[in-house]
Amino acid sequence: MAVPLFDAWPMHEPLAEELLAAVERVLRSGRFILGPEVEAFEAALSKTLGCAHAVGVSSGSDALLACLMALDMGPGAEVVVPAYSFFATVGCVLRVGATPRFVDIDPTTLNAEADALLAAVTPQTRAVIAVPLFGRPIEGLERVAERVPLIEDNAQAMGAAPLRGLAACYSFFPTKNLGALGDGGAVVTQDAAFAERLRRTRAHGSGRKYHHDEPGGNFRLDALQAALLSVKLPHLPAHTAARRQLAERYIKALPPGLTPQTPHASHVYHQFVVRSPRRDALRAALGAAGIGTEVYYPLPLHRQGFVEARKGRQAPCPEADALSTEALALPCYPGLTEAAQREVIEAASRACAALEKDARLPV
Repeated sequence: MAVPLFDAWPMHEPLAEELLAAVERVLRSGRFILGPEVEAFEAALSKTLGCAHAVGVSSGSDALLACLMALDMGPGAEVVVPAYSFFATVGCVLRVGATPRFVDIDPTTLNAEADALLAAVTPQTRAVIAVPLFGRPIEGLERVAERVPLIEDNAQAMGAAPLRGLAACYSFFPTKNLGALGDGGAVVTQDAAFAERLRRTRAHGSGRKYHHDEPGGNFRLDALQAALLSVKLPHLPAHTAARRQLAERYIKALPPGLTPQTPHASHVYHQFVVRSPRRDALRAALGAAGIGTEVYYPLPLHRQGFVEARKGRQAPCPEADALSTEALALPCYPGLTEAAQREVIEAASRACAALEKDARLPV
């Protein structure tokens, strides 16, 4: 059978009636931007994540950008970031005119770990952005937060760990562990003053309509996405448990030629990523067998052309460079059946055996 990398319908089908009712409720209300639906979702999200404040925004990328703007980041400021992540992690730094300082990843956790982040802090550092990549938590971030403002880019790690820094940013892109039916994001924080600053920042720096106290942006979460997310949020624990069960099966059954990200009790498996020195050939073989895969990410952040032109002094990041040639994500989402997962495992086993037997296949 063909197995896609991701399919949202198995999650949405049991909730279809509730989701449609939420759409109708918003349609009848006439309130489409912010308003009661957003406030209700923010309250539920803050309770779920154990934070005093949640601020809904337009995307996970804008969540990061709003945080840096609310911290008054600009030219002359350094922000420590991992060398391996989605581009938004560094894009927000460049958009405010600050300088990214890249940190290499650990080859087993695939995260820039706390000690490495701390070692990169300089007198010019004004913030650290930590990324629990693919949903694997980072230990020891409390030590980072004691030293410098810490923003946790939790776009891939909903529910993996409690807040340790000033703020944590979330994405509700449809493929995320809590996915909207469009774009959306949020910032959570324990700091009331920072939350209020974020609310102004998301609305063009406005605390009162048409009165603007500072520059901001149009970073508002719309009511429709908030209403849909409110339907899905109570099911997050079950969806997380399903992802963990799938990951456990993969770890037990995949051939030894595929090295997964090291497990963690709180890993939420936004993606199940393996490493292979023959990644491209493996992906081609899986594609021929009807198995969907994706490369997250083919070029690390410090190698992106726009970044290289502006990054300034940087240490080498050989582990990030290596991972970009070896990482491959396999299907791992709630609703993926055991039979479909067996198809993935069997296809991967056949592909690895063929690659081992015929070293002349193109890498």
